[in-house]
Amino acid sequence: MKSPVLLSILLAFALTSIASPEQRGFPSPPNPMNTDNTTTTEPPVTISRHVDLAAMQKEADVLAQTAQTIPEDMASVRKGMLPKDFVQKLKQIEKLSKHLRSQVSE
Repeated sequence: MKSPVLLSILLAFALTSIASPEQRGFPSPPNPMNTDNTTTTEPPVTISRHVDLAAMQKEADVLAQTAQTIPEDMASVRKGMLPKDFVQKLKQIEKLSKHLRSQVSE
């Protein structure tokens, strides 16, 4: 007598667990904290930087003039003479090019 009752209870339990698969898995996310239902979508604030094209052109000209002197200095280096301002010119070229690149990319 025990086994048919136990079997029916086990069968009922198995059927109820199979019948509701939506209860298994991940829980539902909580409700949002903002309950006033007013969604304000303001456009993001963009800061427009004014690019001074004349100053950029001047920097580009200085960069070009400085870069044109490098081959002459390299010829001196090959002869064994290091010009005193050679390293300074290379640093200036690097600085100007980084500044111009940052101005153009913004």
